[in-house]
Amino acid sequence: QLQLVESGGGLVQPGGSLRLSCAASGAMLDFYVVAWFRQAPGKEREGVSCISARGGSTNYADSVKGRFTISRDNARSTVYLQMNSLKPEDTGVYYCAVPSRVIPSVQTTCPEEDEYDYWGQGTQVTVSS
Repeated sequence: QLQLVESGGGLVQPGGSLRLSCAASGAMLDFYVVAWFRQAPGKEREGVSCISARGGSTNYADSVKGRFTISRDNARSTVYLQMNSLKPEDTGVYYCAVPSRVIPSVQTTCPEEDEYDYWGQGTQVTVSS
């Protein structure tokens, strides 16, 4: 059974940076898309970014393009989200998620939220001065 654990969240000032990690255990990540979602207080969960199994394609929400970078190290079964130029509106709980079906590319779009079968417990990101 695949298990996902996020880390790297914290409190940061506007304009600062954080790097989130999503570490997998129980199964290899090599064949699967991995996505990051976030949920702000009082708001619905939203997709932030996703990356294909080998890292050949990525996709980002418009609100984070140019500021966030997703990457993966399959040898370490870990996916990263580098977040730069953080804004207060980036505040929320960040989750990583994996769909159980094999998806060849995310160049056009990330899978829909209901396609993800495995979720981590989340890590809190707070952007505030």
